Amino acid sequence: MSVAIHIDKVIKRYGPQTVIPGLSADIKNGEFFTLLGPSGCGKTTLLRMVAGFNSIEGGTIRFDEQVMNDIPAYQRNIGMVFQSYAIFPHLTVRENIEYGLKLRKLPKSEIRQRVDAILESVQISDYQDRLPERLSGGQQQRVALARAIVIHPHVLLMDEPLSNLDAKLRIEMRLAIRAVQKQVGITTIYVTHDQEEALSISDRIAVMRDGEIQQTGQPYTVYARPSNVFASTFIGHSNLFRGRIVGEGAGRKAAFANGYAVLVPNLAEEAAAGTEVIISVRPEEFSLQAEDGLPCQIKTKLFLGKYINYELVFPAEMLVPGQAAIEFSQDIGHAERLLAAGDTVRLRPNAQKINIFTADGTCSLLKDVVRYE
Repeated sequence: MSVAIHIDKVIKRYGPQTVIPGLSADIKNGEFFTLLGPSGCGKTTLLRMVAGFNSIEGGTIRFDEQVMNDIPAYQRNIGMVFQSYAIFPHLTVRENIEYGLKLRKLPKSEIRQRVDAILESVQISDYQDRLPERLSGGQQQRVALARAIVIHPHVLLMDEPLSNLDAKLRIEMRLAIRAVQKQVGITTIYVTHDQEEALSISDRIAVMRDGEIQQTGQPYTVYARPSNVFASTFIGHSNLFRGRIVGEGAGRKAAFANGYAVLVPNLAEEAAAGTEVIISVRPEEFSLQAEDGLPCQIKTKLFLGKYINYELVFPAEMLVPGQAAIEFSQDIGHAERLLAAGDTVRLRPNAQKINIFTADGTCSLLKDVVRYE
């Protein structure tokens, strides 16, 4: 039986250094919850605190109503899947999966029944008598997943489980993990730095930075309505422009530094005329126009199958500094004409999709943004 997980103002210190300064999150029973962030942001540290591998210097972690702070890892009834698989090389697939059940001294008939069922669920029944050395990376990860789930843990914890696999296997395995997790209905915390992986597999995502959660929400919500510039640029690519609010009331617009302005119907009240802002436009939120739009030049062209990605050149004074590239993505299935390096074009941002942030990038200025969902 799975549980809800309540993380309340937890603190983690290593000597004088505080790496998690008071983080809170609520994870629902049966939810697939992903911790997403760059290396060193504290996501694995938090996962290990939930597992009981790391101490907690402040706050509480509860499984349902039971406080887990002082309960050792072996008594928490968790399943863990690591980046390195961590399966026994001298045991067959079946023996690896049986291992945790034998430690619990379950009857042989129940062990056989559980192992048969999980072998079928993760689609490795045909390999049950093989040693790990005769398995592919994806098959070994399926064994690790089966071994973690077969003990019927309250919580499944997964730490970068797909990072050692090639691109095709990662896609295959994330679909398998998602299907098995939903079939079993187990509360899962999944750690990754791969934004595409997080978007495709999660019920909700927590975007982390420097030991703090920047935003939690469903994948589409976090992508479409990020709470700050960090969330906007870490999940997907965002082009950041300098801007200013002009006009009053329902007629307020976001004006780019060159004077071009778009009506933004869902601005918050604090976005008053004259407010300096950052205008965030994703590459797919531009449309090619004949006359009305932001003038720019095509620098490079990259064909990516279903779409073409163009790197753009704008005057430096229009842009927030420090960006790797300014981009426009063109869906070739709907493109009326293709562009070439050197072309001068006009691009119109979609006013319904763009995001507006405070000048320091810390807060959205749109009404429909929810930071913690």
